[in-house]
Amino acid sequence: MEKGEILTKVDHTCLKPTATWQDIQTLCEEAIQHKTASVCIPPAYLKRARAAFPNLNLCTVIGFPLGYNTMASKVFETKDALEQGADEIDMVVNLGDVKNGDFDAVTEEIKAVRKAAGEHVLKVIIETCYLTQEEKIQLCDCVTQAKADYIKTSTGFGTAGAQLEDIQLFREHIGKDVKIKAAGGIRTREAMEAFCRAGCDRIGCSAAVKVLCAEESAEK
Repeated sequence: MEKGEILTKVDHTCLKPTATWQDIQTLCEEAIQHKTASVCIPPAYLKRARAAFPNLNLCTVIGFPLGYNTMASKVFETKDALEQGADEIDMVVNLGDVKNGDFDAVTEEIKAVRKAAGEHVLKVIIETCYLTQEEKIQLCDCVTQAKADYIKTSTGFGTAGAQLEDIQLFREHIGKDVKIKAAGGIRTREAMEAFCRAGCDRIGCSAAVKVLCAEESAEK
């Protein structure tokens, strides 16, 4: 795959808790230069990023990274993020509800955030590293029933990140209108290509620009 083809699928990401405005500004400038799908940044930087980069596709996270916020708080976070300038929302499911087997509650929460997000892209992070195969399959159904745009593997803050076998599982069990985002631990060109070929429409990655541009420079 060409570098540019990969980068059009990348949510260029900086979610580290110590991120400075300089970090975010650099991320946004790189995203514009290399035409990534979006930047994914902390909610607190949305307003400033929107003012500085009015045409950039801004993604942010909700209920991040643990997901155990109340449904009402996630709805509020979503509305606030949109007011601050977000274009896309990545929410974390309530893993307590998942482990309790209350998948109706999971679906209802996603539906509530879906309603708050309106026409904006909604991605649902299920944090695969903590889940059984059956839980993953059930969550594919929750995401589909709630009409989210994407199912996403991971926050990048769990015990493991994206796995190719989970992408195959998603493809077998999500609805036809649900896309897939892989995130967490994707740090090489080979991994990026593998996830794209496996069927991911988006890749959440902090290293994509650095890795791909370094390889391109080395080849010259």
